[in-house]
Formats: sequence, C-alpha cells, structure tokens
Amino acid sequence: MSLKPSKTHSNIPTLTPNQSVRRNSRARGAGTLINDATSDGNSRSGFDGSKSATNKEEQHSASLTTVLIAVGANLIIAIAKTVAAFMTGSASMIAESAHSWADAGNGTLLIVAEKKSVKPADESHPLGYGKESYVWSMIAAFGVFMAGSIVSIYTGITEWNAAESETDYTIGFIILAVAFVLEGFSLVQAYLQSKKHGEAINVSAIGYVVDTSNPTLRGVFFEDLAAVVGLVIAAAAMGMHAYTGQPFWDALGSIVVGLLLGVVAIFLISRNRDFLIGYKVSDRMHSYALSELLNHADIDSVSYLHLEWVGPKKIFMVAAVDITGNQKEKEIAQKFEDIENLFRCNPIFQEAILTLSVPNATTLSLPENYLANEQGFT
Repeated sequence: MSLKPSKTHSNIPTLTPNQSVRRNSRARGAGTLINDATSDGNSRSGFDGSKSATNKEEQHSASLTTVLIAVGANLIIAIAKTVAAFMTGSASMIAESAHSWADAGNGTLLIVAEKKSVKPADESHPLGYGKESYVWSMIAAFGVFMAGSIVSIYTGITEWNAAESETDYTIGFIILAVAFVLEGFSLVQAYLQSKKHGEAINVSAIGYVVDTSNPTLRGVFFEDLAAVVGLVIAAAAMGMHAYTGQPFWDALGSIVVGLLLGVVAIFLISRNRDFLIGYKVSDRMHSYALSELLNHADIDSVSYLHLEWVGPKKIFMVAAVDITGNQKEKEIAQKFEDIENLFRCNPIFQEAILTLSVPNATTLSLPENYLANEQGFT
C-alpha cells in the first residue's frame, strides 16, 4: 500500500482518492497485497483492490491445504503405528503412535483456528477475531505436550526395566519408513510455503516460520519437524534394542521422543502467548508505516506510532500526527478519516486510528539506512 506517490517507490502502485474506499467509521476497506510476504510486515509491495478476493482466497487456501495434508498424513500414520505398537510391544512405537494421534488432533484444532480467525469484525469484537487463531493454536500446543510428551515419557519410564522378550521389529521398521515418507512430504509442503514467503523478505524458511504472525503454518511446520526427528530416534532406539538385546534402549527412545515433543510444545505455547498479549511488528514494518505517514501531503510530523498484531496478517495502528497548516477542527477530522481509510484499504491493517500530537512533542524519524534497505524490496 502506498498513501502517496514518491520518487523512491515510484514503481509501487498507489491508492488514490478515486479508488473505492469504504467510509464508514472504523471499518476496513477492500483490497489485498500483491505480495503475500508483506503480510508479516517485512516487505514492501503494491496494492491492487481489484485482486482482493482472488489473492485472499489463494492465501487462505494455501495455509488450509498445508494443514489438511498434515492431518491426513498423521491419521494414516497413527493407525499404522498403533497396529505396529500392538504387534511389537515397542515402547518407542507406542510413543510414536501417541505422537501421531496427538498431531492428528492438533491438526483438527488448527483447522478450527483457520476458520474462526477469518470472521469479520463486529460490534462485540471491533478488531476482529484474528486472535482466535492463537487461542486454538495454543490449545493444540498443549495437546502436543499432554498427549505426546507425557505419554511418551511415562511409557519410557515404565518400560525401562522391562524383561527381555523375543520380538520381530520388521513390521515396526517398515511402518517407521512409510511414516518418514509421509511426514517428510507434509514437512516439505510447510517448508516450501515458508521458503516462498521468506525469500521475498531475505530471511530463511526457519526464520520466517519462527517470526510469522500465522500460527497455523508455524504449528504444522514444527510438529512435522518434530515428527521426522522423532521417527529417526524411534528407529535408532528399536535398532539398538534389536542389536544389543537390552530393552532399556527402546525405553530411552520413548523418553527422548517425549522430551522432544515437550520442547516443541513449550516453544509453540510461548509464541502463541506472545501474540495473544500483544506482539509488536518488525522494525522494517514500523519504518514502512512511518514512512507512509510522513509521505502523506497532509501530515507534517509523527510523534507516536503504535503497531501490533491482532491476528494472522492483521495489524492495529494508532498514530499521533501533526497536520500541515492551520486547519479547522472539522477539516482535520475529515483528513484523519481519509488517511485512516487509506490504511484500512490495505488488508494487513485491521484498524488505523489517528490523533493529534501534543504541542512541542518529540517527533519520530526514519532510520538512516531505511531507504537503502527498502530498495531491495520494491
């Protein structure tokens, strides 16, 4: 989105007063970003209201497809692992089956999160329902911890001193190999989606998925990563048990898998908590919003700028500005509403509110290297 043409970003499409803008107070306009990477506030891109429905549906569809693939893979894997666990009695296989059932349940919760977070704002929730996504994603993370980590660790402890028995692990290794392929496919899907967005903002796929405001993508990515690593651990534990004849290797594998799931769960819970209590946007996004305000013809300076995530790809903005010239209160109110509507037309801004700066307030300025950094993202 651009509020005003500028020499530095002349190649970026701009929103002019002739474009359709919904004027009802505190309402979002229509339109979408051409580059989805901007949704996390780290890249500049053009704005085109005519592509609103198409791009929005594509972005939601890609995220939902990633979750559906993960849930489908986990259901098939969970059934297969459960059968293998009964046949082999392996503690590591029991832990892995519990892990897959938990992942399947968590995937279902992530789908609920996707559906609920896109509900439009209403009188009871003026900033929308975006944070529903973090609530359900946190519940899903607790599911990983409770159903996966605790069960796995408990199974390992109880099986630590189990009596040695003759067991054929062939079926177990086959199931683990098939699960590795399916889990790997799901992980690759999440990785490619993260890589696509990360490349647009010069960060790695891991860097993007850690910082993204989309908890669904982050949840699927790290659960699949934990699943792939867990499969390797389980296979190694079963292999050592079969080779040495010592059952504690199998039990140890179950405990390690449980600890791995616990670490992932705590990380996901922590990230969702950050966004629930109010997580600030990146410095680059902050500079971008500030530059758009300062570039507007009716704004002389900005003394305060607050930006925080209120949902996946949804930002709440409050700014204190000084209007150019000496204008009447009615004129200032109308200019504020016009500028606010320009920001609301960009779907990354859930809400934008302007107020007057106090006299002699310290003004904000852009970082010295802002323009140089921006040239790589236009």
